[in-house]
Amino acid sequence: MTPTYDKIHLKFKLNGINYDHAELKEVAYSLVKEGEVYEKVVGDFLLDWLDEKPHVTVNTSGSTGLPKKILLQKQSMINSALVTGDYFELEPGNTALHCLPSRYIAGKMMLIRAMILGLELDLVSPSSNPAYDDEKVYDFCAMIPLQLKNSLGRLKHIKTLIVGGAPVPTPVKNQLSNVSAKVYETYGMTETLSHIAVKHLNAASEEDAHFELLKNISIHKDDRDCLVINAPQLTEHEVVTNDIVNLISEDTFEIIGRYDNMINSGGIKLFPELIEKKLQDQIEQRFFVASEIDQDLGEKVILIIEGNSNELDTAVFDDLEKFEIPKAIYNLPKFIETETKKVQRQKTYDAVFA
Repeated sequence: MTPTYDKIHLKFKLNGINYDHAELKEVAYSLVKEGEVYEKVVGDFLLDWLDEKPHVTVNTSGSTGLPKKILLQKQSMINSALVTGDYFELEPGNTALHCLPSRYIAGKMMLIRAMILGLELDLVSPSSNPAYDDEKVYDFCAMIPLQLKNSLGRLKHIKTLIVGGAPVPTPVKNQLSNVSAKVYETYGMTETLSHIAVKHLNAASEEDAHFELLKNISIHKDDRDCLVINAPQLTEHEVVTNDIVNLISEDTFEIIGRYDNMINSGGIKLFPELIEKKLQDQIEQRFFVASEIDQDLGEKVILIIEGNSNELDTAVFDDLEKFEIPKAIYNLPKFIETETKKVQRQKTYDAVFA
């Protein structure tokens, strides 16, 4: 029988303590009243989840546009939790670590998975370097790429780790071969109730190099070559993305870049994400590729780096094609980020040229 949002799994625990529906509601009130800032956010969401309404209102992260509020059905969120649990073979009584901000969908879904699947969830502050007990065995955990980078030496007792919110940088991926945890990059968004596809980052097989769809989800491309998602158990309508993709098969795909980031330079279509991938091992500080208006080319490629200088050794561009090499380099002392540490490209770009 499919669980419903008014029920809490009998094996659910929060920070080592078992709670039923009524008891968890009291805990939520206490968190809102007396908890740390991140605990107040958890308490607010739990109160929303435990009320009688069939939906919750959530915020999008704002990484690709203006943040907005959207309405999500609780039963759809349960369906998402069940699909994740099925894919990763999570069982009642499994342990899970929650170190994400609960203001956004990824953090909310960690709470829902625990309540619905009967996980024993430990809640810690969602810092960039999570302070968790690295001697305790955790069956499941979710992080953002920066948390993964800062935790690489402390993953020996995490069995399955999902990473989302932004692409995992190549230098971090290269270090995962020495990590015993099974690490998966996820693809999804608020509108799809967290991830709808995963990619096994430290698997030996080439077949795992692409995103694989979870159960009961289908995809196709629109006339822009952008991904369109059909997930009837998660959302009533098709989700049309701005992610240009290559469809490997009916249930696997790879991301090429974002349609709204595409640069048309002298008639050549360039994707910043592909140029950035070539530069990841060459530039130490954070950076991204963008464009500005050019009288001859229409648009020209530029590079924006984080720091107090815009000077780089030209050798860092040796692996780029001639038309990919930035025509100008700009810097900003500190990039503008979302709460989950994703770079807000447009706001950062605007700050450079303000």
